[in-house]
Amino acid sequence: MASFHYYSGTPPDSVFTNIQAVNKFSDEPFSELINLMFTFLADPSKSSRLLLQLDEFAEHNGVGANALKTVFKTLLTIPNAALGKNLGPAQLKEDLVNLGLSEGKADYFADQWKSNLVALSRNVLGQTLMVNQLVDMEWKFGVTASSSDVDKVGNTFLQLKLVINKGNGTSNVYMELTLPQFYSFLHEMEKAKSNLEYLS
Repeated sequence: MASFHYYSGTPPDSVFTNIQAVNKFSDEPFSELINLMFTFLADPSKSSRLLLQLDEFAEHNGVGANALKTVFKTLLTIPNAALGKNLGPAQLKEDLVNLGLSEGKADYFADQWKSNLVALSRNVLGQTLMVNQLVDMEWKFGVTASSSDVDKVGNTFLQLKLVINKGNGTSNVYMELTLPQFYSFLHEMEKAKSNLEYLS
């Protein structure tokens, strides 16, 4: 049995069955289906539009809408898993051929993967950043007035309260920084901001 790059072990039988169903489409409907898939993966917020498009596709190509949606779900799992494993087009094509997709269709799928990889990666990065999103921040400056350590008297410090969106709710993170640590933190935040602006 062939080994797969995108999946540890052997994929479920349903994957092979659904790939065989996709293989039966002629080139034009196949291309249309793959384009629908990559458009959705690049912007999953348009899921309601996708369901309409799948219904139209099923009607236009004389296939059952429910069966098509099952096949489509299987198709979605492949690039999603491939993205997590950082697969290149050649590895993805090899997996598709091993799943039973014809050489020509696997070539088209791999080409679309290559063309859409930047958009897909950006979308995944966006989702990751949303999970640990900084929602709010409070800070207080202070000066150490008295301490058992004479060297610490008169030192300036900053107390930060960060409210982080963890995806399933928010949590507070408390930090106390010396002035040099604060400037270092500020510098890192500015670097992160410019990197994000570059990516978007």
